[in-house]
Amino acid sequence: MQIHRHRWLVVGTFFFFILLHQADKLLIGPLTTPIMETFGIDEAEMGLVFSGAIVVGAIFYPLWGFLFDMFSRTKLLALASFIWGSTTWISALARTYPLFLISRASTGIDDSCYPGIYNTVADYFEPKERGKVNGILGLAQPMGYLVGMVLGIFLLTLIGWRNIFIVTGAVGILLSFVIFFFLKEPARGGTEPEFVEAGSVSTVKFNWKAVGKLVKKPTLMALYVDSFFGVIPWQVITFWFFRYLETERGYAPERMFLVMVIVVLVLSAGYPIGGAIGDRLFHRWPRGRLIVSATGILLGTVFLAVALMTPNAQSIFFEISLGLAALFMPMANPNGVATIYDITEPEVRSTAQSINNFLEQIGSAFAPALAGFIAVNASLGTAIFGICTSAWTICFIFAVVALIFVPRDIKNLRSELRSRVSA
Repeated sequence: MQIHRHRWLVVGTFFFFILLHQADKLLIGPLTTPIMETFGIDEAEMGLVFSGAIVVGAIFYPLWGFLFDMFSRTKLLALASFIWGSTTWISALARTYPLFLISRASTGIDDSCYPGIYNTVADYFEPKERGKVNGILGLAQPMGYLVGMVLGIFLLTLIGWRNIFIVTGAVGILLSFVIFFFLKEPARGGTEPEFVEAGSVSTVKFNWKAVGKLVKKPTLMALYVDSFFGVIPWQVITFWFFRYLETERGYAPERMFLVMVIVVLVLSAGYPIGGAIGDRLFHRWPRGRLIVSATGILLGTVFLAVALMTPNAQSIFFEISLGLAALFMPMANPNGVATIYDITEPEVRSTAQSINNFLEQIGSAFAPALAGFIAVNASLGTAIFGICTSAWTICFIFAVVALIFVPRDIKNLRSELRSRVSA
């Protein structure tokens, strides 16, 4: 019972971490104009600030993954939280553009710590429950976007952009102490059915041989291709959709804010709903999670395409279609992460997920620039439609490929874990 309560303390703490970390990360959007005015910089120089954190985060994904598989994940996550708070404070105190550019880029160091969160939580829950829990954690990301938007809009005139970052940085440092002193490190692989039935956990230590075996898992390779293309649309929508609504749909600021709040709330619901459905189907069939992933990708793409093709005069139909797209688009996320854990050895799961996240960052790094180039030569609507439908069509194809191979890869992992118990 005590372990049961503690695991939900872990989930709650990490949910709060992701929520406020995402709010801090995305605050830079609503605060762009006052920051540019403070340092007297143009869009090109501000663009370097955006890109800097993305590039740094991508570079640190493999390192964090290796460290999480080698050492205590909770202690490393406490360090990541402290880095979040410290680098945010430094960026708030920066008095020159070069220092602000460097300090803001350094905030990307902790952006790549999420594999440690999901890996830690996975060792508190059995495989059949992981999609649901991943969905709960995934819910924190869009909610964090909303919190960041609200903070940026309503606190800017009250305390200024620097003090907003001081507040969010303080939260990061406070959470670092909570994680360090109150969250326990679970046994790696401790909730795997084979170990639970045996009543003991086999020795689980990082080794390069297990890392090398990752490339021999066709399901994982298909998911990696999925990830490379899958975040491209998200980056385009995040950076350009507000402007699309304003300039090509003719939305007033108040209507645009209301629509986006509703869409983000619906999007938030898609994470836990997708995860819960994935768990239920996985309990029946090994392909269950990826059936939900593939269906979510397909329906999300269709409804987004319908929304973008809807004439401006039919605003209600546009908004309904957009809401339906938002419901289905995130369903692949919790099921994809859970599937990585369904087919990889406990000692290399952070590494496997870090590679996945690294490919997401690399694949999507230039997506906003590509959309801008297409918009100059055509329109933003054309850019969003073309990029999103193309990328997600590729994702659907490789989700189906993963769906074909996943039973074999799950069977191989279960066989490997049983052999460890009997050895």
